[in-house]
Amino acid sequence: MTTGVRHDYGMSEVVELSRDGAVLGIDPADGGRIVSLVIAGAERILPKGRARAVEPALYWGCYPMVPWAGRLSNGRIPTNDGEVRLEPNLPPSAIHGLGFDKSWEIVERSESAVTMTCELRGLGWPFGGRALHTVRMGVNRVELELWLGDYTKAGPAGLGWHPWFTRPPDAALELRVNGSEVLVLDGDLAPTGAVRRVTPIEDLRSGPPLGDRRLDHVYVRTKSPAIVRWPDLELRIEYDTNLETVVVYTPLEGICVEPQSMWPNAPLLAAAGVRGTGLRTLEPGDTMTAATRWMWSV
Repeated sequence: MTTGVRHDYGMSEVVELSRDGAVLGIDPADGGRIVSLVIAGAERILPKGRARAVEPALYWGCYPMVPWAGRLSNGRIPTNDGEVRLEPNLPPSAIHGLGFDKSWEIVERSESAVTMTCELRGLGWPFGGRALHTVRMGVNRVELELWLGDYTKAGPAGLGWHPWFTRPPDAALELRVNGSEVLVLDGDLAPTGAVRRVTPIEDLRSGPPLGDRRLDHVYVRTKSPAIVRWPDLELRIEYDTNLETVVVYTPLEGICVEPQSMWPNAPLLAAAGVRGTGLRTLEPGDTMTAATRWMWSV
């Protein structure tokens, strides 16, 4: 077994972990993200070279979403001290947090795991804070953990992951998400606060073939696990009960199955009286954690 070895993946130094023939690559300098996962000889994570060559770096790998997940309409965050405005990185929204395009620092390494940290102070986030992302390799599994804390004043908090899984053009993929409700979205794909039942095309509870379905939906009150099936592999995405919101996005180049602790646009919705958004408010001294596990069988 070869583990904990650093290799050169293009311009970046990548931490590589391997177990029983599966090989995992993590790039701390590129958002603390997983850049590769080879199982049974095939790449399962959409690599940078096959992704859209656009900025921001949202369209490849698997990156942590912290200190919020999903979209914030016009970057707006209501607080007791007035409204905070973040710079939209995908106008008109601020999207997927602050860590996906930042450099993370390795704070702990072993033969089977790496833990990285990202300082949120100085990134336009007025609440301070620090995040930790741990990636652990096991037998037929990858475990991901996020920690958020060290706020200097009370502020909103949300965690999640945004994996891009490969979608070979000639492969019949199946996707199971155990959720019967999705959020109603506005023209900018931000939730309005309303919830509706899934349509037949959106209903993934039976694990149907994706075919030519082009989905971009927020499934709420879901139950773990979600399951992705390639012809040669089943991947179970298990997640904590505080990650029951799952965004599914299925463009041509890949599929995204994103467990997260909060609805997109949760700060605005919660301020308007919408319940059940999953939004947390962290006070100084508070912490928040989340975990997900990928388990596979060939």
